[in-house]
Amino acid sequence: MFNKLYDIVEKVRPTFEEGGKLHAFWSVFDGFATFLFTPNTTAKRYGVQVHDATDSKRTMIMVVLALVPAMLFGMFNVGYQHFLATGALAGGMTSTLFWQAFAFGLLAVLPYIVVSYLVGLGIEFTVAQWKHEEIAEGFLVTGFIIPLIVPINTPLWMVAIATAFAVVFAKEVFGGTGYNIFNVALITRAFLFFAYPTHMSGDRAFVRTEGTWGWDNGQPLVDGFSGATPLGQLATGVDQTYGFWDCFFGLIPGSVGETSVIAIALGALLILCTGVASWKTMLAIFASGAATAALFQATGACSLPWYMHLVTGGFCFGAVFMATDPVTSARTECGKWIYGALIGFIAITVRVLNPGYPEGMMLAILLGNCLAPLIDWCIVQRNISKRAARVAK
Repeated sequence: MFNKLYDIVEKVRPTFEEGGKLHAFWSVFDGFATFLFTPNTTAKRYGVQVHDATDSKRTMIMVVLALVPAMLFGMFNVGYQHFLATGALAGGMTSTLFWQAFAFGLLAVLPYIVVSYLVGLGIEFTVAQWKHEEIAEGFLVTGFIIPLIVPINTPLWMVAIATAFAVVFAKEVFGGTGYNIFNVALITRAFLFFAYPTHMSGDRAFVRTEGTWGWDNGQPLVDGFSGATPLGQLATGVDQTYGFWDCFFGLIPGSVGETSVIAIALGALLILCTGVASWKTMLAIFASGAATAALFQATGACSLPWYMHLVTGGFCFGAVFMATDPVTSARTECGKWIYGALIGFIAITVRVLNPGYPEGMMLAILLGNCLAPLIDWCIVQRNISKRAARVAK
């Protein structure tokens, strides 16, 4: 099967190469071809190089695979929270309701995935054609993350605008994949949060309020339901209705892919075992976050137990999939510890000291992105100074 597909790709290749009828669309063809098969081209500059068997596209695909457990659980949880709010689960969960909940969530989340990729890849393909460059693979991961970090009631047109803004102003203006300073998916969420705050917070933002594609005849949920997240309850002073295990398993309101610690841990295991992400950055974030939360709890500044901060909101998801972005995070080994510790500290500090913004992970990672180059520069300069001192001695 793969041999036949490869033969088809090679057969049409001359049509898109220079001199072919469709040469103007070479970037589009090359993007699909290298997505399907590892390219056999070699570097033309910088002398002799040894290429690894795993290129950046395969690395990105590995991250996408790691995101699948969080996505699948998120789809189920979207349907579960909807049925819970409408009272459909009053008699308990059955196998029929389980699959109905998953189907409901699938139909609710799928349009976000489609919109994210259509808008983002559309811009990337257009820019690549305009600049006569290869299509970068960075949006494979970004387009998958965006639907997982937004509330399920966010209008699709808002997601489209935010995605376009992030791809253009947080990525392409810096030179494209590998040159962006900020995590593009987080810029998308930040744009939504500051431009449309009423759609990004509140009880109804995280629970599907209407049927999906005609499901439930499009009837809105009953009035008076509470879809507040654990951090939302903390910010408003409401007594916590969710325990540690509720947050750990993920059957709570929240953004699509951020609720289940188990699903996120499965993805973390994959990217750590394959060497895609840095365990130092992850460990530093969790250690710093736990220490900061314990300090606030000990001083009475926060009533939420320190361990609850680690399993609520987007703390786990951000620490695993976004703070470890190799482009926007610290690259020196020592710098990864400092970078991760800074993110953990800022995230918990924002949560506790700013009741108007109970979720601090997004701002913490974006601040870490700003400081990552400075952290690496300081580490490199320190190493240079130490080596110079040894030589002089």
